[in-house]
Amino acid sequence: MSGIQKILAATDFSEAAAKAVDRAAMLASQTGASLVVTNVISRGTLNALHDLVSPDASDDLEDALLKESLDRLHEVEQGIAARHHVNVETSVSAGSVLREIDSYASGTGADLLVLGAHGGGFIRDMLLGSTTERVLRKTTLPMLVVRCAPSTPFKRVLVPVDFSERSQATIALARSIAPEAELILVHAFEVPYEGKLRQAGVEESKVNALREAARQEALRRLDELVANAGVPTDSIRRVLVYGQPASAILEQAQTHGCDLIAMGKQGLRMMEELVLGSVTRQVMEHAHCDVLVTDRKKR
Repeated sequence: MSGIQKILAATDFSEAAAKAVDRAAMLASQTGASLVVTNVISRGTLNALHDLVSPDASDDLEDALLKESLDRLHEVEQGIAARHHVNVETSVSAGSVLREIDSYASGTGADLLVLGAHGGGFIRDMLLGSTTERVLRKTTLPMLVVRCAPSTPFKRVLVPVDFSERSQATIALARSIAPEAELILVHAFEVPYEGKLRQAGVEESKVNALREAARQEALRRLDELVANAGVPTDSIRRVLVYGQPASAILEQAQTHGCDLIAMGKQGLRMMEELVLGSVTRQVMEHAHCDVLVTDRKKR
């Protein structure tokens, strides 16, 4: 049985959001998960519109916006039923986008949130700048950020691993979303303080020996991770690269033609805040494929 039981897709009716809804529907069809599509009219939008009309007309304006959203969601529902043959529940609300989505996800028991990579309204606001970090920091819900129009199930998934306890969970979630895909486990390793060692005059041969020792240790731990993953070994490829994690992830995703990157928020090798502020955000901003950011372990 799939680990994904209920999928929540957020839409602002933009072209990017339509791709996300389509992918969510495809996943629901593949996994048997139930699907909910929601639209949130941001409180900022309502306040701006209220400033343009008389107080007596403000309630009517909000009602009109809610009705328009419901009508458009009904069209989305019909399209999903026609293309993917899955039932969909729809919802519309007004208020703080992040608060409304978090509340609705908790209330419905959703275990995957699907968003477009760019949007013409609240999704744009969620995924750019400091709000991105707030979403990633606050939610424990896995987030699938859709960049590409889906045509087939995911075929090749890059899973960056750092041997933390979350690596195993990320592999499991990637497998549940893409059960037939090839998984490419990539680990970027480095020699700690290599630059300072060179500055201190340490011989190049000794630095190279340290690098080889780090590579062998990484290979051992990668083999151990694969052995414990519970995934057929013929569907997993191991990749070790030397360098910075973010650039290695992006490069390997392109090199191997991956259509999904699945990565966790936490890491063993660096502080969580650094991962959120650097690696995860860089990958989300620059990846050419979809990105699945797995849930953060609750404290």
